[in-house]
Parts: sequence; C-alpha cells; structure tokens
Amino acid sequence: MTAIPLDYEVLRLIWWALLGILLIGFAILGGMDLGVGALLPFAARTDEERRVLLNLSGPTWEGNQVWLVLGGGAIFAAWPPLYAVSFSGFYLAMIAVLLALILRPVGFKFRSKVPSEGWRNVWDWALFVGGFVPALIFGVAVGNLFLGAPFRLDDTLRATYEGNFFGLLAPFALLAGLVSVAMLLTQGATIIAARTSGAVAERARQYGQWSALATIVLFVLGGVVALWMLNGYTVTSVQDPLGPSNPLGKTVVVAPGAWRANYTNYPWMMLAPILAIVGSLAAWLGLRARAGLWAFAGSSLAIAGVIATAGLTLFPFFMPSSADPGVSLTVWDASSSHLTLFIMLVVTVVFLPIVLAYTAWVYRVMRGPVTVGTTLKRNPNAY
Repeated sequence: MTAIPLDYEVLRLIWWALLGILLIGFAILGGMDLGVGALLPFAARTDEERRVLLNLSGPTWEGNQVWLVLGGGAIFAAWPPLYAVSFSGFYLAMIAVLLALILRPVGFKFRSKVPSEGWRNVWDWALFVGGFVPALIFGVAVGNLFLGAPFRLDDTLRATYEGNFFGLLAPFALLAGLVSVAMLLTQGATIIAARTSGAVAERARQYGQWSALATIVLFVLGGVVALWMLNGYTVTSVQDPLGPSNPLGKTVVVAPGAWRANYTNYPWMMLAPILAIVGSLAAWLGLRARAGLWAFAGSSLAIAGVIATAGLTLFPFFMPSSADPGVSLTVWDASSSHLTLFIMLVVTVVFLPIVLAYTAWVYRVMRGPVTVGTTLKRNPNAY
C-alpha cells in the first residue's frame, strides 16, 4: 500500500482546525440568519418592515445551513467517538434545536399566506424562537464542554451518558449561552443595518450596539470564570499523537485553573480572545458610525475570535468527562483512522472551494439593499 503523505498527527490537527473553521463559517453566515430572526419582532414593527427582514434572510438562509451540515458531517466522519457521545448525550438539546430550526422554513413559507395580523404575529414569534433558541443552546453546549459531560466508556468503548437535559443548564453553561446569543444578535443587527434603511436600520443599530457591548462584557466574564474559577482538565500521562484512537489509554486530573495552561505554554493563543474583543468593539463603532459593512466585518471577526478561544482553551480536549475524567475525548484519541482522515482531506480540498465559490456567487447575485420599494413591490415572489 502506498504510504500516506501526511502523518497521523498532522491530519488530526488539520481536522481539528477544519472543524473549527466549519463552525465559524456557520456562526458567521447561519448565525447572521439566527440573529435576524431573533431581532424580527423588535427591529421591525410593521408588517412591511418585517417582510423586509424576511426577504433579507430568505434567499440565502438555506445555503447558510450547509455549514451546519458540513460541521455535523465532519464530527461524524472524522471524530466518531465525539459524535456518538455528544449526539446521544445532548439528544434532547439537539431535538430542541432541530424543532426550533424547523420553525424557520415553515415561518418563511406560511407567514404571508393569510392576510391576518394575528396569523402573521404567530409566525413572527415562531421565527424569533427559531433564531433565539438555537443560538442559546449552541452556547450552552459549548459551556458544558468546559464543565465536562457526565459520560463513561466501557471496555468496548460503548458510551453511557449519566446526565439529563436540565443538567446542561448549569450557571456557567447559561453564561456561555448568553455570550452566543449576544454575539449572534450583533451579527444579525449588523447585516440589517448594512442592507436596509429607515427605521428598521436605526433600530437594528441600537440593538446591535447594546448586543456588541454585551458580547464583550459576557465574554470577559465567562473567561474569568473559566480560567480562574472552574476546575479544568489536564492529561497527565503521555499521549502518542501518532498512536491509535483509544480514549481509555490515558490518565486525566481535574484541577482549578487547568484551563489556563495553554495560554501559559503558548502565549500566542491570547490572540483569539483579543480578536473577539477587538471585533466586537469594531462592530460597535461601525454601527455608531453607520458603517454597516464594517460593523458586519467586525462582528464576523468577533465570532471567529470567540469560537477560536473556546477551541484553543480546551485543546487537546474535545469533550472532557466529569463522571470519569480518564475517558475524556481528545484530539489524539477520538479520531477516525489515518487513511480515513487523509481520504476526507482530499475530498475536502476538492469540494470545499466549490462550496465557497458558490456561496460567494450567491451573495454577489443577492447583493444590494433590501427595501419595500426595491424588493416587496417589484418582486412578486417576495415573502
């Protein structure tokens, strides 16, 4: 058999980074739609204003979901133990996310079918739920990674989850959920401010300024709690980055302040939280200056910084176990085989540029302002 040109360690690191990139891509593009949905009943007050926001997200939201599908597929194919534990342990939370996401296409399609204020208000609040609930639960899930998930693995690597849905709602996890909500509200507000006008854009600027500042405050607070108040996880045995995947072959200790270790050993990692704060400040300044696209760029950088901060802080852990720390899932013991990762990388190198090119083309076609005059009155297919 021909030798694989990249060693196992490099491929594991590449797929760890690619998973982060896919999650960032979804948070920037899909999160934009979630933010618009969560702001719908507040930034838009009249029926026409709300239709403007629906037609802002309507043409692209389905394509933006591709990043979520790719992220889930990457977890399934590249990190099977992580997929098995997270998708079974967080099952009810994921069902809640899926039900909320289902409200979005239904709301888009059915809201304008009946010219009744009551009917349309129901769907407006359904779209709010479809934006707010996923944003909250995604953040809560990340917060629980820092706390550790209550699972065990037996000798055959069969997972047993010992928690429940309400156990996920710990104070720190809810704080992480609020960071996610504030971050995505800012993202939604910036695109509304950039592509609409009038009262809707002004309200979005106000909400976006508040949410950008809230993102900074909540993110800093969460960092202080995570790094100085939570118990973190540390691998104390030697892990072979080139060895086979077996989460049972290591020892892990739980210690206060352990999540600070990566920043002590690799100071360059501080660039991630700095990017999160600077990006949020840029979004705030852009909204104040009525520079919508600059605000959107700043908000997108903040999203990248927040997600990168979480990944770098946890590294090499994917999902620590609070029930049995020794079976925690890490980059070095929860991946697919060497050959599988390489084949997936080749496929990704071929198809990811196609996805990027298509996404760029769609946004180019759909560029420009969305207003009552340019969209609702001229387009008979408008929502």
